[in-house]
Amino acid sequence: MSSELSATSPEYRQWLADLKGRFRQVQLKAAVAVNSAVLAFYWDLGADIVARQSTVAWGQGFLTQLSADLMREFPEVKGFSERNLKYIRQWRAFWQAASIGQQLVAQLTAIPWGHNLAILSKCKEPDEALYYVQQTQAHGWSRSVLTHQIESGLWQREGRAITNFAQTLALFTEHSARLIGDLRIK
Repeated sequence: MSSELSATSPEYRQWLADLKGRFRQVQLKAAVAVNSAVLAFYWDLGADIVARQSTVAWGQGFLTQLSADLMREFPEVKGFSERNLKYIRQWRAFWQAASIGQQLVAQLTAIPWGHNLAILSKCKEPDEALYYVQQTQAHGWSRSVLTHQIESGLWQREGRAITNFAQTLALFTEHSARLIGDLRIK
């Protein structure tokens, strides 16, 4: 038994809605993959810039020239402005000083570039910056929410809250073990 599938039937409308949803998911996955790949490139580019600038006495015009050359070769790409190249160098140098591993690089490249720049411009130490990277990933924060969380001091309130939880837990565990031991003896 076959039924005719017309544009007005509920089955067709549901199928079309499902197709649209699936395609939007594919688009989102593609955008995330492209973002990660671009940021991985920025990470390597930042390392190249930092390394070259530390070994060769290039003048102030180095980033200007590099920007012009890359923009001439890739006119459709907006990420090669001199200003962005400076951000790329600063981003890499900030995290390089923290001696991070590949796992953190994967976290950095999983959030958008604008989020990375917001964190870089507002966080002074890598521990704080890493906290916001991880929270952005965990909660899917927009850049404005991320900025608000940084400016309102979420890290200071939650991430570095001074507690005695670890010490209390250790004392509780030790006390509980003694009680259990005493019960076994009796």
